[in-house]
Amino acid sequence: MSWSEARRPRRGHWHAAALMAFTASVLAGCGFHLQGSANLPEGARNVFIATQDELTPFAVALRQSLERGGAQFAPSAAAADMVVRIRVDRTGRRVLAVSSTNTPEEYEISYVIEYTIDRAGKEVVAPQRLELTRSFSYQASEILAKDREEQGLREAMARDLSNLVLRKIESL
Repeated sequence: MSWSEARRPRRGHWHAAALMAFTASVLAGCGFHLQGSANLPEGARNVFIATQDELTPFAVALRQSLERGGAQFAPSAAAADMVVRIRVDRTGRRVLAVSSTNTPEEYEISYVIEYTIDRAGKEVVAPQRLELTRSFSYQASEILAKDREEQGLREAMARDLSNLVLRKIESL
C-alpha cells in the first residue's frame, strides 16, 4: 500500500461518520439530553438549596446536577428564583437474611428524601417523598469491600433521587 493510499479515508469510515452525525442531529432535534443535565425553567436558574446538611450524598448530587444544568446558587432563599427545601434526607440499613450461626448474610439499604419547591415565594411543589431501596450480600471476611460496596450503593441511590428531583424541576 502506498503512502497516498494509507492517508485516503476508506469508504466505510465516511458512512460511519455520516451515520453518527445523522444520529446526533436526530437526538438533538427530539429534545434528548444526557441524564443528569437539566433544562431549567426560565426564571428559575438562580437556586437555593435549603437543607440541614449540605454534605449528604443526596445534597451533593443535587447540587452537582443543578450546576451541570447551568444553575447559579443564591446566597439565601430570599435572593433565589427557586428554593428546593429538603425536609428529610435519611439513609438506613436493615438485615434481610441471617446464617445458621445468626450472622448477617444480606442487608437492605434505603434512602429516603422529602422535598418541596418554592418559586417567587409560593410553594409550587407540595411535599414529595421519594424512597429507594437496594439489597446486597454481606460476608464478614470481606468487611472492607462490603463497606465500600454499601457506600457506592448509597451514592448511586442519591444520584438517582437527585435525577428524579431534577425531572420535577424541569417540568415546572
